Parts: sequence; structure tokens; C-alpha cells
Amino acid sequence: MPSTHTSLHYHLVFSTKERIPMISTEWMESLHAYLGGIVKGLEGTPLAIGGIEDHVHLLVGLKSSHRLDYFLRDLKADSSEWIHKEIGKKLFAWQKGYGAFTVSPSNLEGVKRYVFNQAKHHRRKTFQDEYIKLLEAAGIEFDKRYLW
Repeated sequence: MPSTHTSLHYHLVFSTKERIPMISTEWMESLHAYLGGIVKGLEGTPLAIGGIEDHVHLLVGLKSSHRLDYFLRDLKADSSEWIHKEIGKKLFAWQKGYGAFTVSPSNLEGVKRYVFNQAKHHRRKTFQDEYIKLLEAAGIEFDKRYLW
């Protein structure tokens, strides 16, 4: 076969440092748009971006040549720099680490809805509860003592 064909979609989740609610609703939409621009600049495809005051969710399409850890490193660093410069939040930082979950093409629409409806979703569930459910659904082993 002379060409490569991939369908690599990831649901990415990461929080503010210590999950402090630092993302204001006043500039949250601009942050989500900027994150989408970073994804495009890194040659990925932003499919959905959402979140609340203490974390973000992204549904992205990536190429086989992407290194997920480098992609997230650059995404977090570039968005932090934008928040420092454009929003003036000099103490803003993302938490170390992230969650990355593969998404099959048949589940893309459901994950998009989930990502876009974070505010509604978090009226009932904390970020910690949500993240643990994501880990469990993906079959990822973890120790709660070292999760936060």
C-alpha cells in the first residue's frame, strides 16, 4: 500500500494547577478559540473544545507523526503564555500531566456533545469525580493517593 490512512482522535483533559478555578467565564470562550488555533498550528484538527473554570476538554484529530506528549506540552505552554500576556493572569498555570483517551469515529459526535456541555455536566459532578469515571471507563489503573 503506497499511502498511510489513519483515524486518530483523542479526548484530552487537563486542569489548572491544583484545580484552582482560574479560567473566568469572561475570557473562557477566547481561551477555547485560542486552544483551537494552537491545535491547528500544530497541524492537528480541533473538533470540540470546552470546559469550566478549573479544566478543559479537547477533542482533536492528530496525525500519525504527532507525539502526544510533545503535542500536549506545546498546547499547554502556548496557552499559558497567551493567558499571561493577553489576559494578564501572571500566576496562571496548568497542572502537570493530562488525560488522553482515544475515541473511535463512531463515538465522535457523542464526545463532542460531552465536551461542549461541560457547564451543564458539572452542575452534578466535580472534576475529580468526572476524571475518575473517565479513567475507569478507559480501563486505566490508578492509585487515588497519587491522582491529585
